[in-house]
Amino acid sequence: MRLRVFVEPQQGASYSQLLQVARHTETLGFDGFFRSDHYLAMGGDGLPGPTDAWVTLAGIARETHRLRLGTLVTSATFRLPGPLAIAVAEVDEMSAGRIELGIGAGWFDDEHLAYGIPFPPTSERFERLEEQLEIVTGLWLTPVGERFSYSGRHYRLEESPALPKPVQHPHPPLIIGGEGRSRTPQLAARFGDEFNAPFLVVDEAARQYDRVRKACEAAGRDPASLLLSAAVVVCCGRDEPEAERRAAAIGRDLGELREHGVAGTPDEVVTRCRAYGAAGASTLYLQVLDLLDLDHLSLIANEVLPALS
Repeated sequence: MRLRVFVEPQQGASYSQLLQVARHTETLGFDGFFRSDHYLAMGGDGLPGPTDAWVTLAGIARETHRLRLGTLVTSATFRLPGPLAIAVAEVDEMSAGRIELGIGAGWFDDEHLAYGIPFPPTSERFERLEEQLEIVTGLWLTPVGERFSYSGRHYRLEESPALPKPVQHPHPPLIIGGEGRSRTPQLAARFGDEFNAPFLVVDEAARQYDRVRKACEAAGRDPASLLLSAAVVVCCGRDEPEAERRAAAIGRDLGELREHGVAGTPDEVVTRCRAYGAAGASTLYLQVLDLLDLDHLSLIANEVLPALS
């Protein structure tokens, strides 16, 4: 099982802090460093303020060497599909081919209002997401020297040179995830290289994976060709007092984290991770909420990572 570190910088983190965590993540042997794509804190003051996901990843790409890097997930409401394809391809080149694009329809209306970003109804957001996926993949897959055109309900491209191309072939992996029972699995089956179950307990994740497998079969795709993953909050301590201290530091109850996340002693965390693996997940994104506690990452790397490798 691959373990990746997943952070939420909108809650309060500078670029320097993110770079420090990413470098530590790489040194410790984790598979990847992923970040959310949000512009507004969900509780707290969010100081020093939000960082742009793709600007941040571009910087980290030049300061790391092995880590897979990406978003979990970019909101389709934040960026036009053409410029998004350009930005991701450029950061893929800056990272020597280590970028993955997680993308979703967007859901947090308050951040759109706070920064003047249009927030259409749910049905339109999913329509735009589908068109963005068609456009981004279409631009990347168009052979060099040929042109790409597209006419949809929300976006229109005429004779695009479809440049630049990403380093990875045929393109950076696309991660699609969510709790939706029909539209999300269908989009994952059609476009995804990976499907991510976000913050679902093991049984719920297993049911969502089953929906995605059925969507693949309906689309004529081998379900085994779509990687499955989960995003889970992590809180690990060498003993009960340390685990409780870490839970309190992020404003959570340890019992609740044991029920809804991956929490407790290293042995408990390993057991819980293996349960997600038994449900189908080959990758876990461990949501780390206290970015100042680098010892937390060290503990997980030393006591959990070897047991799952």
